[in-house]
Amino acid sequence: MSVQSVQQAQLWNDEKERLIFAELVNVFYAREIPALAAVHNEKKLRKSLASLPFYVERAARHIVQGDIPLELDSQNGGWLATQKKLPSQDLEQNASFYKKHAKTGLVIPVLKEHTGYQSLILDCIDQVDKNSFHSNLSGWFFFSGASQSNPNLQVLKPSKQVMTAACCGHQWQFNKAVPPRRLSLREMLLASMINWKNVRSIKRNV
Repeated sequence: MSVQSVQQAQLWNDEKERLIFAELVNVFYAREIPALAAVHNEKKLRKSLASLPFYVERAARHIVQGDIPLELDSQNGGWLATQKKLPSQDLEQNASFYKKHAKTGLVIPVLKEHTGYQSLILDCIDQVDKNSFHSNLSGWFFFSGASQSNPNLQVLKPSKQVMTAACCGHQWQFNKAVPPRRLSLREMLLASMINWKNVRSIKRNV
């Protein structure tokens, strides 16, 4: 391939990345602003608005420049993958895994049940205790993955299939697949922190 062809290909890739970045930024703003409109606490609203550009641009940049092996739908701000059956729960396997591998910064899949639906959400461990760990959004869990305060939450052992389902917003109703949900901006950021070479370990240099 000639130098000119290489330069043209590189320019095309850069142009494509800029377009995807712009689409993601627009989608994230359109998604977050209506949610902020429902915030009635003025102090909290001001703080959220002030930090919104940083998190929107960070999420878009990490998605465009990150190594995420999923098909990206930049116009809708999400990933696409064939939906599998509802992941099974094995408390003994969970306990064996989290006793050894629970670490601050590890992105984890949380199975949430609500009004007949089961959804996989992304969360992150921020504290580890002797017999339990704490996630940033969902609270304290035993190493088995059982929530200490909410019976509708269950942490699963991470695998590529489970993490893919969580990133794509897959959900089920009575164990049957239903249309996926849209991830929050926070979850989109967490998805960019997954170590896809080994989903059971922490990604470095995020």
